[in-house]
Amino acid sequence: MKTLLIILISSSIVNNVVLSQFLGLCPFLGVSKKTETAAGMGGAVIFVITIASFVTSIIYKFILGPTGLDYLQTIVFILVIAALVQFVEMFLRKNVPSLYRSLGVFLPLITTNCAVLGVALNNVSDGYNVLESVVNGFATAVGFTIAIVIMAGIREKIEYNDIPEPFKGSAIVLVTAGLMAMAFFGFSGVI
Repeated sequence: MKTLLIILISSSIVNNVVLSQFLGLCPFLGVSKKTETAAGMGGAVIFVITIASFVTSIIYKFILGPTGLDYLQTIVFILVIAALVQFVEMFLRKNVPSLYRSLGVFLPLITTNCAVLGVALNNVSDGYNVLESVVNGFATAVGFTIAIVIMAGIREKIEYNDIPEPFKGSAIVLVTAGLMAMAFFGFSGVI
């Protein structure tokens, strides 16, 4: 239980996938304009990464590892992730059409979100069992959601501020992301 708690805190806050590992920056910067959209993207990412961690861990542990097909892990993991994202996309299109429209092109980008693949590969390289992989995947996705929702909240507030012309648009977003990364760096050494 202690190990799972350490993985949970470490993956979500201390080693935040966006702010310390710099994975998943495309949706982080692209979908963080509105808090509601960011929270919806975070929910989709939580679902995809958690399920992908479970499925890829089982595939690696019971198929790829024992048969010596370790070299196929990246290809197999990408296929699993793509299938899960298609499932999420169909679900949102049918059940939550407003969120589906607001996420737009960024929903299919979860397939190519390097954070999802990075978590699956890190689970294997860190030697996590199935339960630890699922906890790591869930915690990493929660960390992604925390970062994207905080960024969206900041961007909503920045919208009403008087920003110097050279910093308007992408520049202020990147400066904000850098400041957030430095703030999260303060958590290093906690675990």
